[in-house]
Amino acid sequence: MGPQATAVCSLFFLLQVLAEPTENSDFYLAGDYLLGGLFSLHANVKGIVHLNYLQVPKCKEYEMKVLGYNLMQAMRFAVEEINNHSTLLPGVLLGYEMVDTCYVSNNVHPVLYYLAGEDYLLPIKDDYSHYVPRVVAVIGPDSSEAAMTVAHLLSLFLLPQIAYSAISDDLRDKLRFPAVLRTVLGADHHMEAIAQLMLRFRWNWIVLLVSGDDYGHDNSQLFRKHLAHHDICIAFQEVLPTPQPNQTVTPDERQRLAVIVQKLKQSTAHVVVIFSPDLALHNFFLEVLHQNLTGAVWIASESWALDPVLHNLAELRHTGTFLGIATQTVPIPGFNEFRLRRSQARQPAPNRTSEGATCNQECDTCLDTTMSYNTILTLSGDRTSYSVYSAVYAVAHALHSLLGCNQTACHKEVVYPWRLLEEIRKVNFTLLGHQIFFDKQGDLPVSLEIIQWQWDRSQIPFQSVAFYNPVLRQLRDTRHISWHTPGDTIPVSMCSKNCQPGQRKRFVGIHPCCFECLDCLPGTFLNQTADEFDCQPCPGYGWSHRNDTSCFKRQLVFLEWNEAPTIVMVMLAALGLLGTLAVLVIFWRHFQTPVVRSAGGPMCFLILTPLLVAYLMVPMYVGQPTVFSCFCRQALFTVCFTICISCFTVRSFQIVCIFKMASRLPRAYGYWVRYHGPYVFVAFVTALKVVIVAGNMLVMTTSPTTRADLDDPQIMILSCNPNYRKGLLLNTSLDLLLSVMGFSFAYVGKELPTNYNEAKFITLCTTFYFTSSISLCTFMSVYDGVLVTIMDLSVTVLNLLGISLGYFGPKCYMILFYPERNTPAYFNSVIQDYTMGRD
Repeated sequence: MGPQATAVCSLFFLLQVLAEPTENSDFYLAGDYLLGGLFSLHANVKGIVHLNYLQVPKCKEYEMKVLGYNLMQAMRFAVEEINNHSTLLPGVLLGYEMVDTCYVSNNVHPVLYYLAGEDYLLPIKDDYSHYVPRVVAVIGPDSSEAAMTVAHLLSLFLLPQIAYSAISDDLRDKLRFPAVLRTVLGADHHMEAIAQLMLRFRWNWIVLLVSGDDYGHDNSQLFRKHLAHHDICIAFQEVLPTPQPNQTVTPDERQRLAVIVQKLKQSTAHVVVIFSPDLALHNFFLEVLHQNLTGAVWIASESWALDPVLHNLAELRHTGTFLGIATQTVPIPGFNEFRLRRSQARQPAPNRTSEGATCNQECDTCLDTTMSYNTILTLSGDRTSYSVYSAVYAVAHALHSLLGCNQTACHKEVVYPWRLLEEIRKVNFTLLGHQIFFDKQGDLPVSLEIIQWQWDRSQIPFQSVAFYNPVLRQLRDTRHISWHTPGDTIPVSMCSKNCQPGQRKRFVGIHPCCFECLDCLPGTFLNQTADEFDCQPCPGYGWSHRNDTSCFKRQLVFLEWNEAPTIVMVMLAALGLLGTLAVLVIFWRHFQTPVVRSAGGPMCFLILTPLLVAYLMVPMYVGQPTVFSCFCRQALFTVCFTICISCFTVRSFQIVCIFKMASRLPRAYGYWVRYHGPYVFVAFVTALKVVIVAGNMLVMTTSPTTRADLDDPQIMILSCNPNYRKGLLLNTSLDLLLSVMGFSFAYVGKELPTNYNEAKFITLCTTFYFTSSISLCTFMSVYDGVLVTIMDLSVTVLNLLGISLGYFGPKCYMILFYPERNTPAYFNSVIQDYTMGRD
């Protein structure tokens, strides 16, 4: 279906030849008719080269843009090549018409001219499907702003428009611009290539200079989005003043340029990215040279990266290194010779009036200027020229398909623009070794290059130093760049230097690229992949030094078997265990003797059995703690020791009851004896202790835990419980109470018969236990090292020895060495003496 009156897209090509035509000198290059229309070339050739005059009617003084004239010649070369040497369109001649849009875009008038018919009238119709405009395709213009302007006007006709240097991504919107195609990559790829160039050299602190038009505004906004994804910061952004068409600098513009250059000299950013048309940069760089700004890296957008006129300012080499983004170079055979060829000027088009006469197509003065730049144009490579060249061939291949051409002829029929557009979208051919086709957005996937300006005549003026692959979106094959720095080192442009390993960042100001570096303290480390702004604490088993990037495993320390204190305590415990076994055997063999009966009789075995178990728990204090060893230390040992202390307490109380309270409270004493009071008391105390231990174990874990040594953080102390001192106070509170009670009862019975007077033995045991427990708790409150375990083991072993030797030792001594005192007669005589003494 053809284009309707409500269509919203169009395609147009502009090639500006004159920056400033004078008076009535329109510079239109007439061409041949093309099957009911004209092939139009309208290119933007802004320039600063001053020519005296053209020896052609109506052509006065003007300024010419060398690159624009070069692109115009590329279009002419492609058309003539197709017409003269190709079997692509046999029997069909391509014609062209070129229009100068000037620096201040003159787009609307040429577009209306191209849309009009041969009678210069543009009819208003509901359906333009069968309308034949003056041209069937338009190539250009060069800027995105101008391209979109003409695209809106041409949209009613779906007239194919192939842009060769308009990079705005708005042109990818096929709802707004369905007839626009491009032989250049969009702005998104250009911005990504520049951003990756900065990442490659670690530049994260830059200055952005933009023009005041849509080109500068749109590209700066898109560039900022790309920088945000790569953590690159903009120190400041300035808008370059728009120059006058005649390049005259007003006082305000000069002052503005001076301020911008002064800010560049004072800035710590040494990379300057410029998005601006080339015509706006000449006065700027003249001011840069005037203020002698040096040491910068200038990154050029595609609009001025290949400008030979700016490059001709050789003094710019002293301002720093120039890099730019450009389309991949593709040599066009024969084009350099064609560009300098002189030929006889053709006559103006027959339908032109004298007032609208055109200059000759060769433009003698333009040719003279081009010849002066021939060397740099030749060495710089056919980059944008190939974009124009391929655009012409894309139209020719579409016509070949539309007209059903073979090797000898093409069908003669009217070419409607909308039908040609459909064929252009489907073209797929090889041109000079490169595949030409358009993607869904109408773009030609071509590679980009990073180029460096060179002023050495022995080198290429625009030398490729890197390549950007649009499919992979990667910058690849970076070559050597000649830097302006001493020693050819890579320039540094960073707000803050990279932190050393183990240093965290802290923002300074509003820019994320500006920060200060702070050391990570001991016990913390910096994991840059996770968070480079906070030092993370080491896990409990690890430690780190200052500025560490990882934690090392601490050395586990516990009471080991090969240590001297351990050996001494184990030997004492072994001696105590053997002694207790000996006491058990002696008491068993002399169970019916008065000494054993007076020591407690059966209750002695109740003391000796848990005492043996307690001795067996001593090895649990040595070696790497386990759940079982911690359970034995915190549960079994303390219960066994409580049984021993409770037996001593009830034994002291029972002796006092027999000699002093039986006569005074006979009934109470009877209940005490009848209901086995001593054993009930021991059982009650033991049950209470079991409850205390069980509650303590529920609240506090019995699993081994580690804690750092305060004196040496590289050491981890492995112990049974980090809150063991609190548990110790709770566990020993009942034992301490029992020891005080036992001591009190023993003191009350100090005047009892000698054979029953055990006050000094019980006092020794209970006093030692009381003082040692208080000392241990005090020691643990101020120290957390391995000595705590040694101290705890020492107190345990000495208390056990105190009971074994302090209480049972004298009894065994009497049984073995004074058997005459271990008789009932002797004990009765002692009791009689005690009774007579009281009377």
